[in-house]
This record gives sequence, C-alpha cells and structure tokens, in this order.
Amino acid sequence: MFQDNSPLAERMRPTTLDQLIGQEHLVGSKGILRRSIEAGRIPSMILWGPPGTGKTTLANIIANQVKMSFHTLSAISSGVKDVREVINNIRSGSKAILFIDEIHRFNKSQQDALLGAVEKGTITLIGATTENPSFEVNAALLSRCQVYTLNHLDKQHLRSIVDQAMTTDVEMKKLSIDVKETEALFNLSGGDARKLLNLFELVVKSFEKNGKSELNDERVIDVAQRKTVLYDKKGEMHYDIISAFIKSIRGSDPNAAVYYLARMIEGGEDVKFIARRLLILASEDIGNANPTALVLANTTFQSVNVIGYPESRIILSQCVTYLACSPKSNASYMAINRAQQEVLKSGDLPVPMPVRNAPTKLMKDQGYGKGYKYAHDFPGNFAYMDFLPEELGDTQFYNPGKNPREEEMRKFLRNRWKEKYGY
Repeated sequence: MFQDNSPLAERMRPTTLDQLIGQEHLVGSKGILRRSIEAGRIPSMILWGPPGTGKTTLANIIANQVKMSFHTLSAISSGVKDVREVINNIRSGSKAILFIDEIHRFNKSQQDALLGAVEKGTITLIGATTENPSFEVNAALLSRCQVYTLNHLDKQHLRSIVDQAMTTDVEMKKLSIDVKETEALFNLSGGDARKLLNLFELVVKSFEKNGKSELNDERVIDVAQRKTVLYDKKGEMHYDIISAFIKSIRGSDPNAAVYYLARMIEGGEDVKFIARRLLILASEDIGNANPTALVLANTTFQSVNVIGYPESRIILSQCVTYLACSPKSNASYMAINRAQQEVLKSGDLPVPMPVRNAPTKLMKDQGYGKGYKYAHDFPGNFAYMDFLPEELGDTQFYNPGKNPREEEMRKFLRNRWKEKYGY
C-alpha cells in the first residue's frame, strides 16, 4: 500500500510560510519574522522552543524564501573545524545561512568561532535550541542574534496537522481513515508535530486493512506500547504537570512532588529543565528560611548534567524531597519585586554622597564618600547611617519570613536599625 518509504513527518514538512501550522506570533499575517522574511532582511537568530515545533522547518523556509545558500551543522557531531570550514567555503560577497541544530551543545570556543563571521555578515546564523539561550548561548554571540520563541502546538494545531496529512499526503489519501478518537494521539505527542505524525502513521499502518483504518485511543496506546506516559486527558500536559510539581513542593508535600517528578521522567521531560526549575524554586519559595536548599539545588543541576538519565532520577528525587520538606519563605523574592517596582516608579534617584565611590581627588573634593562610616571600625561591625536615597527614607523592601531562621535575621536587623525600617 505505502510506496513512499520516507516518514510521514518528513513528507509533510512545510516548504512555505503558509503551509506552516502554529507560531502565528512569528509567522502569522502580522508576525515579526514574516515581515522580515518578506522584506528579505534576515537577522542572525536563535530559534528557541520545544521539540517538533518547527525550528528546522522554519530555517529551511527562510533560506528558500530569501534565495540564500543554506549550510547546516549539528552541534552534536560538529566542532570548531567544521564551523571554520563552512565559513571558509562561502564565496566572498555571497549571502549564506548557516543553520546549527542544537546550538546549546556547542561549548564556548565553538560558539566563539562564529562571532567574526556573524559580525561581518559573512553568514546569517540560525541556531535552534530547546534550552533557554540565556543559559546556554554565550553573551557575545547572543548579543549578535535575535531570539525568537516557538511555542508548543496546541490541540487545534495538532488537529489541523492530522487533517492536512489525511487530505494532502499522497499515501494517506489512498486510505479511508475513520477518526474516532484523538485524545491519546494528541496527549502522547506532547505538542510535537514530528512525534504526532510518526505515531499517527504507525497506528494507521498497524491497523490498515483493505484500504481502511480506524484511529482511536486504544489503538494509539497499544501501538505506542505505553513507552510515553499519557499525562492527562485535557492536553497541555507539559505545563499542567510542571505546575502541579512546583506547587506540591511549595506546599510541602513530598509525596505529590515525587509523583509528578515520576510523571515527568516517564514522559521524557528534559532532565535539565526539571533541575533548573528546582534551582529557581529553592530561592523563590525557600530562600533564607533554609539557604542550604539553594546549595543542594545547584549541586543537583550540575550533577544531572554530568550523569543524565536514568541515574539522575535518584539525584532529582533527593533534591525534590528535601525541598518539599524545607521551611518556606518567599521574602527574598518579594523583596526584589518591591525594589524593582520602586525603581520603575522613582527612576534614577541620586545615591547619598557618603556611600558614593571616590576614586579621584576631584570627586573627594566634591564630597564623594564624605561621612562614610566603615562598619568594621565600629562595635559589632555596624555603624548607623543612611544608605538609601533620601527620597526613599525608611522604605522596607525585605521583610523576613515567619520561620526560625528569618526570625533570627529579623532580630538581628531590629537590634541594629531600631525603628528605622519597622523591624
């Protein structure tokens, strides 16, 4: 029955912007990237998003649309030598796109090898990554690129992709496909178009008989052999599970937390994504109530990067249960929120003269640093003085949480500042 041996996902790969389903914020009628493509002005860019959301496809479409030569490297198998070879092979004066898949896997020296060519315009770099570029791409390269975020495909997008496959693919059109249920198909795909089409094709092939096939949840799960967990019946599993995971730890429930951890592990969630969220939570939700939480979370992040699955599940479980059982405080998180809001409201207030830096004689003569009290010259290593701008007076940004450790901090502050900040 099937004559084309290439996978359905490859046969259905869009070749124009109008064929691309999803990412309307970038390539819709008013999308910022569509406008750049249609104008023929393509900046170097990082395409950041989950697997199967169209990063590679979009890079190919851009190259076709603007008629530029297209070179591709995989960061998994390429090094500095490969990067320089591609750059050297580009004819002087010609315009070329260099697409690097999984650019987050390039180390600093490999990323640095791209800088000169990107800055001179020898190449237009398009990097694809599933990882946050601010963590994985060095600042020098990141500053030379636009970052475009691709979103998970929702159920409407996934349904449109399946409909498109049934009505436009030559091989699929040969079949009479009765679509009974799609919940399992959509949930198991996790918003990944490639995974969706591969599973859809596998189900259709497995149950095709006399030119007819039926799609339902039971058959989808049977074919998938439960290798991927069916997270929920409502879709958007990635966000629902991580939300429940974080809230369970914040709510001091290690049982629920480790359960949702298991759901993510069995569902194939990126180990670095989980560890990064734990690192954020350790500061945002525990903070100074137990500073060791941040130390353990950071060690966990570093460890799982070295170990990987399956052993990293043990390290994650240790960290998750520890964080869930830790006292909680969001006082540091609220403090920086209040301080940033004040900066936005009051702007660049003048720094008090006593705490200004005075590296030159002229600045000293103008009063910079005059009246500053060096804390270590005073009893208890403390000297009462004003550090905030005069306009802010006794504004309190940090209010210690109601837990033993931060109550000690409150007592420390009250003993020194008396009534100044209301401690």
